Amino acid sequence: MAHILGPDFLALQVRDLQASRRFYTEVLGLREAPQSPPNAVVFATSPIPFAIREPLVNLDDVPRLGWGVALWLACDNADELCASLEAAGSPIVQRPFDGPFGRTFSFVDPDGYTITVHGGK
Repeated sequence: MAHILGPDFLALQVRDLQASRRFYTEVLGLREAPQSPPNAVVFATSPIPFAIREPLVNLDDVPRLGWGVALWLACDNADELCASLEAAGSPIVQRPFDGPFGRTFSFVDPDGYTITVHGGK
């Protein structure tokens, strides 16, 4: 019998690929991977690659994107990243706190996805 080994790629569908590319690189600080498929941007994250892509469905047909999905990203300094996101005008939906995985906070990306960041100082 075949066995699932675990997640090995994550992607968010976004309304404006170039605007989201700017947010994830310039505001969040991710680096683009050397290669990306057409209509997507893959970032050099580890251990699991993370990407944004043009939508396969009409994202405006749902009231809230990602409802029921928890996306957590590891960071070396959650407080510093939270401050820089806040300075850039990104909505912070949960202020930094000490959690079981280190300093933790949540923000909303340009499409309305809530993303949790954890780890570091």
